[in-house]
Amino acid sequence: MPSSKKFSFDSLYAKSTPKGKSGNPPIRGKYDFAVAYPDPNSLPIKELIESLTSGLEEEGRNLAIYPHPQGYEPLREFIATKVFNDRNIKTNHENIILGNGSGEHLYMIAEALLNPGDIVLTEEFVYSGTLAILRRFQAKIIPVKCDEQGMIPEELEKSINKFHQKNKPKFIYTIPTFQNPLGTVTSRKRRIKFLEISKKFNIPILEDDCYADLNFSKTSEPAIYSLDTTESVIYIGSFSKIIAPGMRLGYIIAQSDFINRINAIKSGGGVNEFAAIAIHRYSIKYLKEHIESTNKILTRKRDAMLAALGENFGSKAEWSKPNGGLYIWLKMNTKIDLSSLREESLKSEVGFQPGDLFSPNSDSGKNCARLCFGYNTPEEIYEGIKKLAIILEKNQIL
Repeated sequence: MPSSKKFSFDSLYAKSTPKGKSGNPPIRGKYDFAVAYPDPNSLPIKELIESLTSGLEEEGRNLAIYPHPQGYEPLREFIATKVFNDRNIKTNHENIILGNGSGEHLYMIAEALLNPGDIVLTEEFVYSGTLAILRRFQAKIIPVKCDEQGMIPEELEKSINKFHQKNKPKFIYTIPTFQNPLGTVTSRKRRIKFLEISKKFNIPILEDDCYADLNFSKTSEPAIYSLDTTESVIYIGSFSKIIAPGMRLGYIIAQSDFINRINAIKSGGGVNEFAAIAIHRYSIKYLKEHIESTNKILTRKRDAMLAALGENFGSKAEWSKPNGGLYIWLKMNTKIDLSSLREESLKSEVGFQPGDLFSPNSDSGKNCARLCFGYNTPEEIYEGIKKLAIILEKNQIL
């Protein structure tokens, strides 16, 4: 009779397999400053339904076959036109691959370029999702000091020189426009300097430009990709922040040889064509107007959070004043540990992300927090920041 003892996979897991984690969704606060959700009332539900309906009426029968490996061609053609008009990026649909948000592309790039122990250079605080992927491939992540314009070129070159002879870095990862979590924007002059450093050491740049459309000012800095003459830049964009995260659709742009290698890595075939058709039809007719509307909404929310911080935190903290994106970076005295108050804050329905979650080595930023202003109403933002201040006062921090 077969044994009823539960089978164990413990001795079978590959060495590179990460430790298991629960599939339960994260606990959210009423005042959700933790995750960069968009304004739920601004989601264009009616227009998306209309766009999907028209797309399915015209091409629905094509869902009977598997999508193109690089994704729905009309959407890739639209993206090529959009990035040229908006970011002066000259490319074509053949050099674009659609994917499941930007995360899939980050994962594929890491798989294509990284061996265990390879060095990747990033901002001193950087998107935690990117850090998780780099750690998954056992990269050695080197943080580069930043200022109000993001990564400092001299510090970048200093870091490269430190490791160049023994273990040349594989790539430079940067979010130069409305950086996550710092909210900084890198100047044109500094972007050109990055390219000079890239060329000098023969190290590619991975430009994550997912927030460029969320621009509250009338000025913008060029994409690093648009300034590159050597095809050394890999570019990532996404529809998550300008339509909806739940659509799960992003894209990568790169030179042909690299695109071919990514094609060989990508599993599961082309991206969901059902979503791609809806986004394509919607984008052609409504996207530009929607981005303008979204930025007006986000500007009011940013202003509400800045005002609430000024009223409730005063001189006890410093914070960024971003001209776009979704994040405000809060910084307090270095002796303060905001990470220790995360759970208590959630019990009071206020969610935030402590700064050490964005530290490549998890060894700094406990006195900092990323505050997202996209989801809640301006009134709720004020209430939530006031609640957060009360929690800090209770713990004799504020």
